[in-house]
Amino acid sequence: MNRLDGKVAFLSGAARGIGGATATLMASVGAKVVIGDVLDERGRQTAREIEAAGGQALYVSLDVTQEASWQAAIDAALAKFGKLDVLVNNAGIFIGKGVEDASLDEWNRLVAVNLTGVVLGTRAALPALKASAAGSAHGSAIVNLASVAGLVGSQLDPLYSLTKGGVTMFTKSTALEFGRKGYRIRVNSIHPGVIDTDMGQQTFAMRARAQGTNDTEETRAVSIRMHPIGRLGLAEDIAKGIVFLASDDAGFMTGSGLVVDGGYTAQ
Repeated sequence: MNRLDGKVAFLSGAARGIGGATATLMASVGAKVVIGDVLDERGRQTAREIEAAGGQALYVSLDVTQEASWQAAIDAALAKFGKLDVLVNNAGIFIGKGVEDASLDEWNRLVAVNLTGVVLGTRAALPALKASAAGSAHGSAIVNLASVAGLVGSQLDPLYSLTKGGVTMFTKSTALEFGRKGYRIRVNSIHPGVIDTDMGQQTFAMRARAQGTNDTEETRAVSIRMHPIGRLGLAEDIAKGIVFLASDDAGFMTGSGLVVDGGYTAQ
């Protein structure tokens, strides 16, 4: 179950956090992984750790907001491993500011990474994914990192919620487009709750600032209480969902959103 034997996967923003955990898990279940990020040393370290554990990995420097950077990264992946079966559009940022507080530059940066990066990644990977799908029983796969903030409103960051809502609908629409065109590329999204990563820590700090305090431990406790399962998510929790969506076990899923949120959106 959930094996990726023989598959090549490209992951953006995979030097650390959810992306790093996913790359590591994918390699452990048989995939060759390409890690794209702007955090060069951390990315190389993640690739070295995967190789030390017996996996195959390549790190490439990637600015997801730049079309040329995407093309160079995909070219490097193909030169190393010869094909591409899976794209994980994972890179994302969180500014933690409301509509009145965020500057136009901050908004433009949020859109560039969270939305434009997903579009550019999809476009750059498409030829290789189409070619690989032609020889695969279940085709190729794209997994887009959305969020519960792309499903329900966010009191804390409506701008982030807007971008993740866009990722949610882009996922559904590209699944329909690629299906109509016969590309045999499945496109699904995953929607994490609050995950205990660097970005998760940002949400605690932002919530504390909004309450006029520096007590991030209390805001962390509030976040935990918002998840009926009784804890925050771990990067590995999301990685397992991504691996499933990338695997042939999800061969009849496209245009779907997998919610992994500890019950957050069930309330």
